Amino acid sequence: MPSENTSLSNCYNRGCGQKFDPRDNKPDSCTFHPGAPFFHDAYKGWSCCKKKCTDFTEFLNIKGCTRSYHSDVKPPEPERPVVDKSTADEVIEVKAPRQPVPEPLARSSFDTPLVTLRTEVSPGLSQELQRLVLSPRDPAGDAKGDGATPVGTSCKNNSCKATYEGPDSNAATCRHHPGTPVFHEGLKFWSCCQRRTTDFNSFLEQEGCTSGSHVWLKEKTAEQRQRVSCRYDWHQTGGFVVVSVFAKRYDPARSQVEASPVRLRIHLFFPEEEGSFDLDVELRGVVDVGGSSANMLPSKLEVKLRKAESGSWPALEFARPSARPPSPAAPRHSPEGTADDLVDLSDL
Repeated sequence: MPSENTSLSNCYNRGCGQKFDPRDNKPDSCTFHPGAPFFHDAYKGWSCCKKKCTDFTEFLNIKGCTRSYHSDVKPPEPERPVVDKSTADEVIEVKAPRQPVPEPLARSSFDTPLVTLRTEVSPGLSQELQRLVLSPRDPAGDAKGDGATPVGTSCKNNSCKATYEGPDSNAATCRHHPGTPVFHEGLKFWSCCQRRTTDFNSFLEQEGCTSGSHVWLKEKTAEQRQRVSCRYDWHQTGGFVVVSVFAKRYDPARSQVEASPVRLRIHLFFPEEEGSFDLDVELRGVVDVGGSSANMLPSKLEVKLRKAESGSWPALEFARPSARPPSPAAPRHSPEGTADDLVDLSDL
């Protein structure tokens, strides 16, 4: 045992870190790592042995792989790079290599002949249309009334409170107002009769002034049958622009998707409404028609347009003036008020 007055030295062998008595230094006194530490891919270990781990504390506690004398010789410190202070204020400008800017593709005319895109029809859409065609319109029993009018349908005539209970309801007399509601200077009345009131509930409860037949289903106008409103949206990736039209129960056989390098035209036909949705836009960029396609799904139409040149589109289309001029509203006359005083009962 060393005496208390003996000074101990620090061992500088890697992985040892102990103090030792130089007079009691034996060939097997020190256990250390003769190699160098390494850190690679989250692993930490020594180059002299195969022991490695991912935890730093565990790495520090890895026992040495070699036994020898303790060493009090401190290893030399790595040389620090000499800093040239004369260039401290120098600004180093790094520029990316200049890439040649490609010339934009020439845009073809908007009237370039359109090409029908390659279209894939989902089996789900075909099955849904088949169920729609095969569904019975006049089933046995009164579950759906006469097959065209569902039971419980309210009469569409103004002020009539009757509901459809079956074929016998067609023979009942309908008391209704053929005119339009008028609100003028606090008074509420129908343009077809002279009964006036200031109370809104009393106005709604007024019995009709005309007798006639019930109207269970309102006929759609020719324009309503021809035009169907659908929501559409678009997004883009590096090489494609995807246009989605959200629609259900449209007929793929009577629908069509056409495109030219700068134009997209979509026509969807809806058998139930006997109408169609039409979209005709001038595309903001140029597309490769041959690499574009369409996919008809049960809930939407998805058109995938391949970009003919790289880059991001700021918008899907150019704003084009409508080809159909707005039709002027026909003036509405009332003996008791202006046109602004006439209110559609559906807005009440």
